[in-house]
Amino acid sequence: MAERSVRGSRTGRPIMALLDLIGRRWTLRIVWELREAALTSRALRAACDEASPTVLQARLTELRAAELVELRKGEGYALTPLGREFLQAFMPLYGFADRWAEAAGRTTTAG
Repeated sequence: MAERSVRGSRTGRPIMALLDLIGRRWTLRIVWELREAALTSRALRAACDEASPTVLQARLTELRAAELVELRKGEGYALTPLGREFLQAFMPLYGFADRWAEAAGRTTTAG
């Protein structure tokens, strides 16, 4: 991504641009739902049970522009190699969240 001004940052540094992107509603959920296989727009919307079609398409457009998601003809949306690398980098945080929830006595839900 080209350096540009992003929400919460005047510098547009890559980490700030990434945090801005993944901080948008439904972005991480979309990446999470694409972790195992490509999904059509309809299947992805069903997996993201409360996302409006407008928001879902906006996030998919942003994720495609960021080269984390691609649209495969006949398959639907899928993570790119860069998207898979991002997901791998994210997984330690996912594990930490489970440990944190358990230590704090928080209940967890599937997903």
